[in-house]
Amino acid sequence: MPGTYLPSEYLPVLIFIIIATAFGLGALLIGTIFRLKKPYFEKLMPYESGITPTGEPRTRVAIRFYIIAMLFVVFDVEAIFIYPWAIVFDEIGIIAFIEMVLFIGILLVGYIYAWKKEAFQWD
Repeated sequence: MPGTYLPSEYLPVLIFIIIATAFGLGALLIGTIFRLKKPYFEKLMPYESGITPTGEPRTRVAIRFYIIAMLFVVFDVEAIFIYPWAIVFDEIGIIAFIEMVLFIGILLVGYIYAWKKEAFQWD
């Protein structure tokens, strides 16, 4: 129809966004109104796994933690790629099998490299 600038296909998306926003804001408002408000010293302290915090919160972190985190992400991505491949293994053929062996081989080389560089040591 001439003169309408909002395509009708986007109307359900707009309604969903409005409902989701109203639900989120409503949940926050209800929580603010009905929650118990009894602050005391221990409750207002920063929480560090049940241990009383010591030192400054903004200290330097060893690069080793970031290396371990990146290795974790790499191996998670590997699992994400291997799972769908394993599900359709019967249908994809020998070429996909060879590609997966190469993929795992490259990741294995990276794992051995990180091991030799002592990236997994927590000294």
